Amino acid sequence: MTDSNAADDNWLIDEDEDELPASGLGAPDQRLWRVLIVDDDVDVHAVTRLALRNVSFKGRELELFSAYSGREAFDILRDTPDIALVLLDVVMETDDAGLILARRIREELHNSIVRVVLRTGQPGQAPEQRVIIEYDINDYKAKTELTTQKLFTTVISALRAYESLNMLERSRVGLGKILAGATNLYQIHSLREFASGVLNQVSAILDVGSDGVLCLMQGDTGVTTVVAATGHYAALNDAELMPATHPLWPTIAKAFAEKKSQFEHPANVLFIHTQENREVAISVTPPWPLAQIQRDLLEVFCQRIAAAFDNLYMFGQLRKAQEATVVALADLAEFRDGGTGGHVRRVQMLSSSLAQRLHERGAYVDEVTPQLLEMIGLASILHDVGKVATPDHILLKPGIHTPEERAEMQMHAAVGRTILERAANMVDGVSYLTYGAAIAGGHHEHWDGNGYPNQLKERAIPIAARIVAVVDVFDSLLHERPYKEPWPHTEAVNYIRDRAGKQFDPEVVAALLEMIERDPTIGRTPD
Repeated sequence: MTDSNAADDNWLIDEDEDELPASGLGAPDQRLWRVLIVDDDVDVHAVTRLALRNVSFKGRELELFSAYSGREAFDILRDTPDIALVLLDVVMETDDAGLILARRIREELHNSIVRVVLRTGQPGQAPEQRVIIEYDINDYKAKTELTTQKLFTTVISALRAYESLNMLERSRVGLGKILAGATNLYQIHSLREFASGVLNQVSAILDVGSDGVLCLMQGDTGVTTVVAATGHYAALNDAELMPATHPLWPTIAKAFAEKKSQFEHPANVLFIHTQENREVAISVTPPWPLAQIQRDLLEVFCQRIAAAFDNLYMFGQLRKAQEATVVALADLAEFRDGGTGGHVRRVQMLSSSLAQRLHERGAYVDEVTPQLLEMIGLASILHDVGKVATPDHILLKPGIHTPEERAEMQMHAAVGRTILERAANMVDGVSYLTYGAAIAGGHHEHWDGNGYPNQLKERAIPIAARIVAVVDVFDSLLHERPYKEPWPHTEAVNYIRDRAGKQFDPEVVAALLEMIERDPTIGRTPD
Protein backbone atom coordinates (compact mmCIF):
# COMPACT_ATOMS: atom_id res chain seq x y z
CA MET A 1 0.00 0.00 0.00
CA THR A 2 1.44 3.39 -1.00
CA ASP A 3 1.52 6.32 1.41
CA SER A 4 -0.98 8.24 -0.70
CA ASN A 5 -3.38 5.33 -0.84
CA ALA A 6 -3.01 4.82 2.87
CA ALA A 7 -3.80 8.48 3.44
CA ASP A 8 -6.86 8.26 1.20
CA ASP A 9 -8.20 5.40 3.26
CA ASN A 10 -7.49 6.99 6.64
CA TRP A 11 -10.98 8.46 6.76
CA LEU A 12 -12.19 4.95 7.41
CA ILE A 13 -10.24 4.84 10.66
CA ASP A 14 -10.20 8.43 11.88
CA GLU A 15 -13.93 9.00 11.83
CA ASP A 16 -15.59 8.58 15.24
CA GLU A 17 -12.31 7.72 16.93
CA ASP A 18 -12.72 7.77 20.73
CA GLU A 19 -10.49 10.44 22.22
CA LEU A 20 -8.53 9.56 25.31
CA PRO A 21 -9.24 11.60 28.44
CA ALA A 22 -7.22 14.77 28.80
CA SER A 23 -5.90 13.52 32.12
CA GLY A 24 -3.69 11.07 30.29
CA LEU A 25 -5.02 8.18 32.37
CA GLY A 26 -6.62 6.57 29.33
CA ALA A 27 -5.22 3.48 27.70
CA PRO A 28 -6.13 1.94 24.35
CA ASP A 29 -8.41 -1.04 24.28
CA GLN A 30 -6.07 -4.04 24.30
CA ARG A 31 -8.53 -6.47 22.79
CA LEU A 32 -7.86 -7.56 19.21
CA TRP A 33 -10.24 -7.63 16.26
CA ARG A 34 -10.66 -11.30 15.40
CA VAL A 35 -10.75 -12.13 11.69
CA LEU A 36 -11.21 -15.64 10.27
CA ILE A 37 -9.71 -16.46 6.87
CA VAL A 38 -11.46 -19.45 5.25
CA ASP A 39 -9.85 -20.77 2.07
CA ASP A 40 -8.43 -24.11 0.90
CA ASP A 41 -5.50 -22.36 -0.81
CA VAL A 42 -2.52 -21.92 1.50
CA ASP A 43 -1.18 -19.08 -0.66
CA VAL A 44 -4.39 -17.07 -0.15
CA HIS A 45 -3.84 -17.26 3.62
CA ALA A 46 -0.25 -16.11 3.26
CA VAL A 47 -1.11 -13.20 0.97
CA THR A 48 -4.03 -12.09 3.14
CA ARG A 49 -1.89 -12.15 6.30
CA LEU A 50 0.78 -10.14 4.51
CA ALA A 51 -1.72 -7.53 3.32
CA LEU A 52 -3.30 -7.15 6.79
CA ARG A 53 -0.15 -7.39 8.92
CA ASN A 54 -0.06 -3.70 9.91
CA VAL A 55 -3.78 -2.95 9.88
CA SER A 56 -5.35 -1.57 13.03
CA PHE A 57 -8.68 0.06 13.78
CA LYS A 58 -9.33 2.34 16.75
CA GLY A 59 -6.03 1.37 18.29
CA ARG A 60 -6.78 -2.35 18.11
CA GLU A 61 -4.78 -4.70 15.89
CA LEU A 62 -6.07 -7.78 14.08
CA GLU A 63 -5.91 -11.35 15.33
CA LEU A 64 -6.07 -13.64 12.30
CA PHE A 65 -7.42 -17.21 12.39
CA SER A 66 -7.10 -19.68 9.51
CA ALA A 67 -9.42 -22.48 8.38
CA TYR A 68 -8.95 -24.58 5.25
CA SER A 69 -12.44 -26.05 4.93
CA GLY A 70 -15.99 -25.13 5.76
CA ARG A 71 -16.17 -27.79 8.48
CA GLU A 72 -12.99 -26.50 10.16
CA ALA A 73 -14.25 -22.92 9.97
CA PHE A 74 -17.56 -23.89 11.59
CA ASP A 75 -15.73 -25.46 14.54
CA ILE A 76 -13.61 -22.33 15.02
CA LEU A 77 -16.65 -20.05 14.89
CA ARG A 78 -18.51 -22.27 17.36
CA ASP A 79 -15.64 -22.37 19.86
CA THR A 80 -14.13 -18.89 19.47
CA PRO A 81 -16.08 -15.88 20.75
CA ASP A 82 -16.08 -12.41 19.24
CA ILE A 83 -14.99 -13.18 15.69
CA ALA A 84 -15.85 -9.98 13.89
CA LEU A 85 -15.22 -10.86 10.24
CA VAL A 86 -15.08 -13.99 8.07
CA LEU A 87 -13.26 -13.74 4.72
CA LEU A 88 -14.91 -16.73 3.08
CA ASP A 89 -14.03 -18.68 -0.07
CA VAL A 90 -16.89 -20.40 -1.89
CA VAL A 91 -15.31 -23.46 -3.49
CA MET A 92 -13.40 -25.63 -1.03
CA GLU A 93 -14.10 -29.29 -0.11
CA THR A 94 -17.26 -28.92 -2.23
CA ASP A 95 -18.34 -26.41 -4.85
CA ASP A 96 -20.69 -24.72 -2.39
CA ALA A 97 -18.85 -25.28 0.93
CA GLY A 98 -18.60 -21.53 1.58
CA LEU A 99 -22.29 -20.96 0.95
CA ILE A 100 -23.22 -23.83 3.26
CA LEU A 101 -21.00 -22.35 5.97
CA ALA A 102 -22.60 -18.89 5.55
CA ARG A 103 -26.02 -20.43 6.12
CA ARG A 104 -24.86 -22.51 9.12
CA ILE A 105 -23.36 -19.41 10.76
CA ARG A 106 -26.75 -17.70 10.78
CA GLU A 107 -29.08 -20.66 11.28
CA GLU A 108 -27.13 -23.06 13.52
CA LEU A 109 -24.83 -20.73 15.44
CA HIS A 110 -27.47 -17.98 15.50
CA ASN A 111 -24.68 -15.47 14.97
CA SER A 112 -26.24 -12.49 13.25
CA ILE A 113 -23.54 -9.90 13.90
CA VAL A 114 -20.34 -11.48 12.51
CA ARG A 115 -19.62 -9.92 9.10
CA VAL A 116 -19.29 -12.42 6.24
CA VAL A 117 -17.43 -11.32 3.09
CA LEU A 118 -17.53 -13.84 0.27
CA ARG A 119 -14.33 -14.11 -1.80
CA THR A 120 -14.39 -16.31 -4.87
CA GLY A 121 -12.02 -17.05 -7.71
CA GLN A 122 -14.87 -18.50 -9.78
CA PRO A 123 -17.66 -15.90 -9.90
CA GLY A 124 -19.69 -18.02 -12.28
CA GLN A 125 -19.85 -20.80 -9.73
CA ALA A 126 -21.78 -18.52 -7.35
CA PRO A 127 -23.40 -15.63 -9.22
CA GLU A 128 -23.36 -12.45 -7.16
CA GLN A 129 -27.03 -11.49 -7.50
CA ARG A 130 -28.31 -14.93 -6.49
CA VAL A 131 -25.88 -15.22 -3.58
CA ILE A 132 -26.67 -11.75 -2.20
CA ILE A 133 -30.41 -12.46 -2.28
CA GLU A 134 -30.39 -16.03 -0.98
CA TYR A 135 -27.65 -15.87 1.63
CA ASP A 136 -27.13 -13.54 4.56
CA ILE A 137 -23.71 -12.27 3.55
CA ASN A 138 -22.43 -8.72 3.81
CA ASP A 139 -20.17 -8.34 0.78
CA TYR A 140 -19.16 -10.21 -2.35
CA LYS A 141 -15.71 -9.88 -3.90
CA ALA A 142 -13.93 -11.59 -6.75
CA LYS A 143 -10.38 -12.47 -5.75
CA THR A 144 -9.05 -10.82 -8.88
CA GLU A 145 -10.48 -7.42 -7.87
CA LEU A 146 -9.51 -7.58 -4.21
CA THR A 147 -6.30 -5.55 -4.22
CA THR A 148 -4.47 -4.66 -1.04
CA GLN A 149 -6.19 -1.28 -0.90
CA LYS A 150 -9.64 -2.76 -1.49
CA LEU A 151 -9.02 -5.51 1.02
CA PHE A 152 -8.08 -2.84 3.56
CA THR A 153 -11.26 -0.90 2.82
CA THR A 154 -13.38 -4.05 2.99
CA VAL A 155 -11.93 -5.10 6.35
CA ILE A 156 -12.25 -1.68 8.00
CA SER A 157 -15.82 -1.25 6.75
CA ALA A 158 -16.74 -4.69 8.08
CA LEU A 159 -15.15 -4.00 11.47
CA ARG A 160 -17.02 -0.72 11.78
CA ALA A 161 -20.31 -2.43 10.95
CA TYR A 162 -19.54 -5.24 13.41
CA GLU A 163 -18.74 -2.72 16.14
CA SER A 164 -22.04 -0.93 15.61
CA LEU A 165 -24.05 -4.15 15.65
CA ASN A 166 -22.14 -5.40 18.67
CA MET A 167 -22.89 -2.17 20.53
CA LEU A 168 -26.57 -2.45 19.65
CA GLU A 169 -26.62 -6.02 20.95
CA ARG A 170 -24.79 -5.03 24.12
CA SER A 171 -27.23 -2.17 24.54
CA ARG A 172 -30.17 -4.57 24.25
CA VAL A 173 -28.64 -7.03 26.70
CA GLY A 174 -27.57 -4.20 29.00
CA LEU A 175 -31.04 -2.70 29.12
CA GLY A 176 -32.43 -6.12 29.94
CA LYS A 177 -29.94 -6.43 32.79
CA ILE A 178 -30.87 -2.95 34.02
CA LEU A 179 -34.54 -3.91 34.22
CA ALA A 180 -33.79 -7.24 35.88
CA GLY A 181 -31.16 -5.71 38.14
CA ALA A 182 -33.36 -2.85 39.28
CA THR A 183 -36.07 -5.36 40.22
CA ASN A 184 -33.61 -7.39 42.28
CA LEU A 185 -32.27 -4.30 44.02
CA TYR A 186 -35.71 -3.32 45.26
CA GLN A 187 -35.88 -6.67 47.06
CA ILE A 188 -32.71 -6.10 49.10
CA HIS A 189 -33.15 -4.33 52.42
CA SER A 190 -29.71 -4.33 54.02
CA LEU A 191 -27.63 -1.35 52.89
CA ARG A 192 -24.47 -3.44 52.55
CA GLU A 193 -26.30 -6.19 50.65
CA PHE A 194 -27.94 -3.55 48.49
CA ALA A 195 -24.57 -1.95 47.70
CA SER A 196 -23.04 -5.33 46.82
CA GLY A 197 -26.01 -5.97 44.54
CA VAL A 198 -25.43 -2.63 42.81
CA LEU A 199 -21.77 -3.50 42.17
CA ASN A 200 -22.71 -6.91 40.79
CA GLN A 201 -25.28 -5.40 38.45
CA VAL A 202 -22.85 -2.75 37.19
CA SER A 203 -20.30 -5.49 36.49
CA ALA A 204 -22.94 -7.47 34.61
CA ILE A 205 -23.89 -4.47 32.47
CA LEU A 206 -20.24 -3.84 31.60
CA ASP A 207 -19.65 -7.58 31.10
CA VAL A 208 -16.32 -7.32 32.92
CA GLY A 209 -14.87 -8.52 36.23
CA SER A 210 -16.42 -7.86 39.60
CA ASP A 211 -13.89 -5.29 40.86
CA GLY A 212 -15.74 -2.32 42.33
CA VAL A 213 -16.25 0.02 45.28
CA LEU A 214 -19.40 1.84 46.43
CA CYS A 215 -18.94 4.87 48.68
CA LEU A 216 -21.45 7.06 50.49
CA MET A 217 -20.85 10.72 51.33
CA GLN A 218 -22.03 11.58 54.84
CA GLY A 219 -23.93 14.84 54.34
CA ASP A 220 -21.74 17.95 54.08
CA THR A 221 -19.05 16.52 56.33
CA GLY A 222 -16.87 15.32 53.47
CA VAL A 223 -16.57 11.96 55.21
CA THR A 224 -16.66 9.14 52.66
CA THR A 225 -17.76 5.73 53.91
CA VAL A 226 -17.07 2.47 52.10
CA VAL A 227 -20.40 0.64 51.98
CA ALA A 228 -19.34 -2.29 49.82
CA ALA A 229 -16.32 -3.49 47.84
CA THR A 230 -15.94 -6.51 45.56
CA GLY A 231 -13.25 -8.34 43.62
CA HIS A 232 -9.73 -7.06 44.12
CA TYR A 233 -11.06 -4.24 46.30
CA ALA A 234 -12.84 -6.56 48.77
CA ALA A 235 -10.29 -5.69 51.49
CA LEU A 236 -11.85 -2.20 51.66
CA ASN A 237 -14.89 -3.81 53.33
CA ASP A 238 -12.78 -3.83 56.50
CA ALA A 239 -12.17 -0.08 56.26
CA GLU A 240 -14.92 2.17 57.55
CA LEU A 241 -13.65 5.18 55.60
CA MET A 242 -12.22 5.36 52.09
CA PRO A 243 -8.41 5.68 52.51
CA ALA A 244 -7.05 8.89 51.03
CA THR A 245 -3.99 6.92 49.88
CA HIS A 246 -6.00 4.48 47.78
CA PRO A 247 -5.41 4.80 43.98
CA LEU A 248 -9.16 5.19 43.37
CA TRP A 249 -9.57 8.06 45.84
CA PRO A 250 -8.58 10.99 43.56
CA THR A 251 -11.23 10.10 40.98
CA ILE A 252 -13.86 9.40 43.66
CA ALA A 253 -13.06 12.71 45.36
CA LYS A 254 -13.32 14.50 42.02
CA ALA A 255 -16.75 12.94 41.37
CA PHE A 256 -18.01 14.16 44.75
CA ALA A 257 -16.47 17.60 44.28
CA GLU A 258 -17.84 18.14 40.75
CA LYS A 259 -21.03 16.18 41.44
CA LYS A 260 -20.84 14.27 38.18
CA SER A 261 -19.55 10.96 36.87
CA GLN A 262 -15.89 10.64 35.93
CA PHE A 263 -14.60 8.39 33.15
CA GLU A 264 -10.83 8.43 33.47
CA HIS A 265 -9.62 4.99 32.47
CA PRO A 266 -8.73 2.88 34.32
CA ALA A 267 -10.77 4.59 37.08
CA ASN A 268 -14.43 5.16 36.26
CA VAL A 269 -16.70 6.67 38.90
CA LEU A 270 -20.47 6.92 38.62
CA PHE A 271 -21.92 9.77 40.67
CA ILE A 272 -25.46 9.45 42.03
CA HIS A 273 -27.43 12.16 43.81
CA THR A 274 -30.72 10.98 45.31
CA GLN A 275 -33.85 12.97 46.08
CA GLU A 276 -33.13 12.42 49.76
CA ASN A 277 -29.85 14.34 49.24
CA ARG A 278 -27.56 11.35 49.52
CA GLU A 279 -24.47 11.27 47.38
CA VAL A 280 -23.11 7.95 46.18
CA ALA A 281 -20.02 7.12 44.13
CA ILE A 282 -19.54 3.77 42.39
CA SER A 283 -16.03 3.08 41.14
CA VAL A 284 -15.29 0.34 38.61
CA THR A 285 -12.06 -0.46 36.77
CA PRO A 286 -12.77 -2.41 33.57
CA PRO A 287 -9.73 -3.58 31.60
CA TRP A 288 -10.47 -1.22 28.71
CA PRO A 289 -12.00 2.25 28.31
CA LEU A 290 -15.78 2.32 28.41
CA ALA A 291 -17.51 2.92 25.11
CA GLN A 292 -20.04 5.72 24.97
CA ILE A 293 -22.95 3.29 24.85
CA GLN A 294 -21.70 1.64 28.05
CA ARG A 295 -21.48 5.04 29.72
CA ASP A 296 -25.02 5.83 28.62
CA LEU A 297 -26.30 2.51 29.96
CA LEU A 298 -24.62 3.11 33.29
CA GLU A 299 -26.12 6.59 33.56
CA VAL A 300 -29.58 5.08 32.96
CA PHE A 301 -28.88 2.48 35.63
CA CYS A 302 -27.73 5.20 38.03
CA GLN A 303 -31.15 6.82 37.79
CA ARG A 304 -32.72 3.55 38.90
CA ILE A 305 -30.15 3.16 41.67
CA ALA A 306 -30.94 6.63 43.00
CA ALA A 307 -34.62 5.73 43.29
CA ALA A 308 -33.74 2.41 44.90
CA PHE A 309 -31.51 4.14 47.45
CA ASP A 310 -34.38 6.44 48.44
CA ASN A 311 -36.77 3.49 48.67
CA LEU A 312 -34.24 1.66 50.82
CA TYR A 313 -34.09 4.67 53.15
CA MET A 314 -37.88 4.85 53.36
CA PHE A 315 -38.05 1.10 53.99
CA GLY A 316 -35.53 1.52 56.80
CA GLN A 317 -37.59 4.28 58.36
CA LEU A 318 -40.74 2.18 58.06
CA ARG A 319 -38.95 -0.81 59.58
CA LYS A 320 -37.77 1.32 62.51
CA ALA A 321 -41.32 2.60 63.03
CA GLN A 322 -42.61 -0.98 63.02
CA GLU A 323 -39.99 -2.07 65.52
CA ALA A 324 -40.76 0.89 67.77
CA THR A 325 -44.48 0.02 67.67
CA VAL A 326 -43.84 -3.64 68.44
CA VAL A 327 -41.45 -2.81 71.27
CA ALA A 328 -43.96 -0.34 72.73
CA LEU A 329 -46.69 -2.98 72.60
CA ALA A 330 -44.43 -5.55 74.27
CA ASP A 331 -43.33 -2.99 76.84
CA LEU A 332 -46.99 -2.35 77.62
CA ALA A 333 -47.52 -6.01 78.46
CA GLU A 334 -44.21 -6.13 80.35
CA PHE A 335 -45.03 -2.92 82.27
CA ARG A 336 -47.89 -4.69 84.04
CA ASP A 337 -45.57 -7.55 84.95
CA GLY A 338 -42.93 -5.32 86.49
CA GLY A 339 -40.68 -8.17 87.60
CA THR A 340 -39.79 -9.25 84.07
CA GLY A 341 -37.27 -6.41 83.69
CA GLY A 342 -36.36 -6.38 79.98
CA HIS A 343 -37.41 -9.98 79.34
CA VAL A 344 -38.80 -9.36 75.83
CA ARG A 345 -35.64 -7.54 74.70
CA ARG A 346 -33.45 -10.41 75.90
CA VAL A 347 -35.73 -12.93 74.20
CA GLN A 348 -35.44 -10.94 70.98
CA MET A 349 -31.63 -10.99 70.92
CA LEU A 350 -31.18 -14.61 72.01
CA SER A 351 -33.90 -15.91 69.65
CA SER A 352 -32.15 -14.27 66.69
CA SER A 353 -28.79 -15.73 67.73
CA LEU A 354 -30.24 -19.19 68.30
CA ALA A 355 -31.98 -19.23 64.91
CA GLN A 356 -28.69 -18.25 63.28
CA ARG A 357 -26.89 -21.05 65.13
CA LEU A 358 -29.45 -23.60 63.88
CA HIS A 359 -28.83 -22.33 60.37
CA GLU A 360 -25.08 -22.77 60.80
CA ARG A 361 -25.62 -26.33 62.07
CA GLY A 362 -27.69 -27.15 58.98
CA ALA A 363 -30.67 -28.10 61.15
CA TYR A 364 -34.19 -28.03 59.75
CA VAL A 365 -33.14 -26.51 56.43
CA ASP A 366 -36.76 -26.54 55.28
CA GLU A 367 -37.84 -24.47 58.30
CA VAL A 368 -34.82 -22.30 59.18
CA THR A 369 -35.20 -20.09 56.11
CA PRO A 370 -33.68 -16.68 55.36
CA GLN A 371 -37.13 -15.24 55.99
CA LEU A 372 -37.21 -16.78 59.48
CA LEU A 373 -33.70 -15.47 60.25
CA GLU A 374 -34.79 -11.98 59.20
CA MET A 375 -38.07 -11.87 61.10
CA ILE A 376 -37.78 -14.00 64.23
CA GLY A 377 -36.14 -11.30 66.34
CA LEU A 378 -38.93 -8.78 65.84
CA ALA A 379 -41.62 -11.47 65.97
CA SER A 380 -40.32 -12.96 69.23
CA ILE A 381 -40.96 -9.66 71.01
CA LEU A 382 -44.65 -10.42 70.65
CA HIS A 383 -44.56 -13.85 72.31
CA ASP A 384 -46.41 -12.73 75.46
CA VAL A 385 -48.62 -10.04 73.92
CA GLY A 386 -51.72 -12.05 74.88
CA LYS A 387 -51.02 -11.33 78.55
CA VAL A 388 -52.65 -7.92 78.11
CA ALA A 389 -55.94 -9.83 78.54
CA THR A 390 -54.82 -11.59 81.75
CA PRO A 391 -56.23 -9.98 84.91
CA ASP A 392 -53.71 -8.40 87.28
CA HIS A 393 -54.74 -10.57 90.23
CA ILE A 394 -53.61 -13.60 88.23
CA LEU A 395 -50.70 -12.16 86.30
CA LEU A 396 -49.10 -10.55 89.36
CA LYS A 397 -50.04 -13.18 91.92
CA PRO A 398 -47.07 -14.35 93.99
CA GLY A 399 -46.82 -18.04 94.66
CA ILE A 400 -48.69 -20.91 93.05
CA HIS A 401 -51.83 -20.43 90.94
CA THR A 402 -54.99 -22.45 91.47
CA PRO A 403 -56.06 -24.76 88.61
CA GLU A 404 -58.69 -22.22 87.60
CA GLU A 405 -56.18 -19.38 87.64
CA ARG A 406 -53.69 -21.46 85.69
CA ALA A 407 -56.32 -22.20 83.04
CA GLU A 408 -57.10 -18.51 82.68
CA MET A 409 -53.39 -17.67 82.55
CA GLN A 410 -52.89 -20.20 79.76
CA MET A 411 -55.52 -18.48 77.65
CA HIS A 412 -52.96 -15.77 76.82
CA ALA A 413 -51.37 -18.04 74.18
CA ALA A 414 -54.59 -18.37 72.17
CA VAL A 415 -55.46 -14.71 72.74
CA GLY A 416 -52.06 -13.56 71.48
CA ARG A 417 -52.27 -15.78 68.41
CA THR A 418 -55.77 -14.52 67.56
CA ILE A 419 -54.80 -10.85 67.94
CA LEU A 420 -51.71 -11.22 65.77
CA GLU A 421 -53.40 -13.37 63.12
CA ARG A 422 -56.03 -10.68 62.63
CA ALA A 423 -53.30 -8.11 62.17
CA ALA A 424 -51.29 -10.40 59.86
CA ASN A 425 -54.34 -10.88 57.60
CA MET A 426 -54.28 -7.15 56.90
CA VAL A 427 -50.80 -7.46 55.35
CA ASP A 428 -50.06 -9.07 51.98
CA GLY A 429 -47.77 -12.08 52.24
CA VAL A 430 -45.79 -13.36 55.20
CA SER A 431 -44.72 -10.73 57.73
CA TYR A 432 -43.25 -10.59 61.22
CA LEU A 433 -46.88 -10.59 62.42
CA THR A 434 -47.33 -14.04 60.83
CA TYR A 435 -44.35 -15.37 62.74
CA GLY A 436 -45.47 -13.49 65.86
CA ALA A 437 -48.84 -15.24 65.75
CA ALA A 438 -47.15 -18.64 65.43
CA ILE A 439 -44.84 -17.84 68.35
CA ALA A 440 -47.55 -16.43 70.62
CA GLY A 441 -49.78 -19.44 70.03
CA GLY A 442 -47.09 -22.12 70.05
CA HIS A 443 -44.28 -21.25 72.47
CA HIS A 444 -46.04 -23.08 75.33
CA GLU A 445 -46.54 -26.26 73.30
CA HIS A 446 -44.26 -29.16 74.31
CA TRP A 447 -42.15 -31.38 72.06
CA ASP A 448 -43.85 -34.45 73.59
CA GLY A 449 -47.38 -33.08 73.05
CA ASN A 450 -48.15 -32.21 76.69
CA GLY A 451 -48.15 -28.42 76.28
CA TYR A 452 -50.94 -25.93 75.58
CA PRO A 453 -53.19 -24.64 74.08
CA ASN A 454 -53.48 -27.31 71.32
CA GLN A 455 -51.20 -30.14 72.51
CA LEU A 456 -49.14 -29.93 69.32
CA LYS A 457 -46.23 -32.34 69.08
CA GLU A 458 -42.68 -32.21 67.69
CA ARG A 459 -42.41 -30.53 64.26
CA ALA A 460 -46.13 -29.77 64.20
CA ILE A 461 -45.08 -26.89 66.45
CA PRO A 462 -43.77 -24.01 64.27
CA ILE A 463 -39.97 -23.72 64.35
CA ALA A 464 -40.14 -20.08 65.51
CA ALA A 465 -42.25 -21.15 68.49
CA ARG A 466 -39.87 -24.04 69.30
CA ILE A 467 -36.95 -21.60 69.38
CA VAL A 468 -38.70 -19.01 71.51
CA ALA A 469 -39.99 -21.72 73.88
CA VAL A 470 -36.43 -22.57 74.89
CA VAL A 471 -35.29 -18.95 75.09
CA ASP A 472 -38.36 -17.80 77.03
CA VAL A 473 -37.99 -20.44 79.75
CA PHE A 474 -34.20 -20.08 79.94
CA ASP A 475 -34.43 -16.31 80.46
CA SER A 476 -37.35 -16.62 82.90
CA LEU A 477 -35.41 -19.08 85.07
CA LEU A 478 -32.43 -16.74 85.26
CA HIS A 479 -34.43 -13.68 86.38
CA GLU A 480 -36.73 -12.86 89.26
CA ARG A 481 -40.49 -13.27 88.84
CA PRO A 482 -43.35 -12.54 91.26
CA TYR A 483 -43.62 -16.26 91.96
CA LYS A 484 -39.87 -17.19 92.07
CA GLU A 485 -36.32 -16.12 92.74
CA PRO A 486 -33.70 -16.22 89.95
CA TRP A 487 -32.00 -19.57 89.43
CA PRO A 488 -28.22 -19.99 89.29
CA HIS A 489 -26.94 -20.14 85.71
CA THR A 490 -25.78 -23.75 86.00
CA GLU A 491 -29.13 -24.94 87.30
CA ALA A 492 -30.99 -23.13 84.53
CA VAL A 493 -28.74 -24.71 81.89
CA ASN A 494 -29.22 -28.15 83.44
CA TYR A 495 -33.00 -27.69 83.46
CA ILE A 496 -33.03 -26.85 79.75
CA ARG A 497 -30.79 -29.84 79.02
CA ASP A 498 -32.95 -32.22 81.05
CA ARG A 499 -36.16 -31.09 79.32
CA ALA A 500 -34.79 -31.73 75.79
CA GLY A 501 -37.01 -34.21 73.98
CA LYS A 502 -39.82 -33.63 76.50
CA GLN A 503 -40.71 -29.95 76.75
CA PHE A 504 -38.19 -28.67 74.21
CA ASP A 505 -37.01 -29.52 70.70
CA PRO A 506 -33.73 -31.43 71.30
CA GLU A 507 -32.08 -29.88 68.23
CA VAL A 508 -32.83 -26.37 69.49
CA VAL A 509 -31.52 -27.26 72.95
CA ALA A 510 -28.32 -28.67 71.42
CA ALA A 511 -27.78 -25.43 69.51
CA LEU A 512 -28.27 -23.34 72.68
CA LEU A 513 -25.86 -25.53 74.67
CA GLU A 514 -23.26 -25.10 71.90
CA MET A 515 -23.67 -21.34 72.13
CA ILE A 516 -23.27 -21.39 75.92
CA GLU A 517 -20.19 -23.61 75.64
CA ARG A 518 -18.62 -21.08 73.28
CA ASP A 519 -19.74 -18.11 75.38
CA PRO A 520 -20.55 -18.97 79.04
CA THR A 521 -21.83 -15.43 79.63
CA ILE A 522 -24.96 -16.05 77.53
CA GLY A 523 -28.00 -15.48 79.72
CA ARG A 524 -26.01 -14.04 82.62
CA THR A 525 -26.86 -10.59 83.90
CA PRO A 526 -23.84 -8.25 83.74
CA ASP A 527 -22.46 -7.23 87.14
